[in-house]
Amino acid sequence: MKNVFATKQGIIGVGIVIGILAPLLQFWGNPANMGICVACFLRDITGALGLHQAPVVQYMRPEIIGFVLGSFAAAYLFKEFRPRLGSAPLVRFVLGFFAMIGALIFLGCPWRALLRLAGGDFNAILGLLGLGVGIWIGTLFLKTGYNLGASHKTYTSVGWIFPIIMLSFLILMFFNPQIPGEGKSGIINYSVEGPGSLHAPLIISLVAGLAIGFVAQRSRFCTMGAIRDLVLFKQTHLFMGIVSLAVTAFVVNLILGQFHPGFANQPVAHTMHIWNFSGMVLAGLAFALAGGCPGRQLFLSGEGDGDAAVFVIGMVVGAAFAHNFGLASSAAGVTSGGIIALFIGLAACLLIGFTMREAV
Repeated sequence: MKNVFATKQGIIGVGIVIGILAPLLQFWGNPANMGICVACFLRDITGALGLHQAPVVQYMRPEIIGFVLGSFAAAYLFKEFRPRLGSAPLVRFVLGFFAMIGALIFLGCPWRALLRLAGGDFNAILGLLGLGVGIWIGTLFLKTGYNLGASHKTYTSVGWIFPIIMLSFLILMFFNPQIPGEGKSGIINYSVEGPGSLHAPLIISLVAGLAIGFVAQRSRFCTMGAIRDLVLFKQTHLFMGIVSLAVTAFVVNLILGQFHPGFANQPVAHTMHIWNFSGMVLAGLAFALAGGCPGRQLFLSGEGDGDAAVFVIGMVVGAAFAHNFGLASSAAGVTSGGIIALFIGLAACLLIGFTMREAV
């Protein structure tokens, strides 16, 4: 049976679905211009588990859980669940770590960069330009033989591990529900102020995440892949998906009164343009070297890809380091530690790119 989601019309449709749901999630309670942000939401989950101590960004985001479980369901239903592992797991972990560092310097993943722009935050323009430059640098390595090695089939139970972890998080949330005004419920941390305290109702967030995970797995939706394919192969298939996401989100924001254009006073954003740009250069390069944006890595994890799961774990550890050691930006701007980490990350990613190339 033909996979209609994988057609150009299908990928545009998936972009429209995400472009509708993300602003609606914001309208229903998620932070402004952050209806969906994979990096930020993974950071919030990291805080909910107590792996960082920043009290304003701690919440077990159901959308992330839904992404993985929705992808898992789609993969099983359409016989695309393929448990597999590849090579260089430590490298993938490092790439995930520095991808998160770059994203938290900019304050958002590629999805949030598009949604910030659709909400009127012009600082996102610098982030998107940086993302494009980072991915372009990654394509130069791909052209000259960069390769982390082929994946190979592994035990079915290996592919279950990451979805089971996400299901466990959901069960923990149900057994440790948020208590109004309290920062902790059982073993889970909850923000009582700041972005982590802003969230849509649990069931709505979970259903939206499941729906996006399902259709994104079928369509291979990926922001990094969209730019990579455009640069390398002049293919616009995936790119049309991110265009439709941004345009749809813009229209929905206009309808909901959530479009507020400008640079200054944007929610969970700063105006230090060089670091908005540079942070996403680092993130884009890490995504290109790892083979997918953070959303795509979650969807791949749901369909049994152990390499993608290692990348996501690297992002979680990166979020913990970023907030425990003052590397993450805030509305006040970047930190000196964040700038140092940025240059270390760029050096690490360039070293990986230069040294892991096969002869071509």
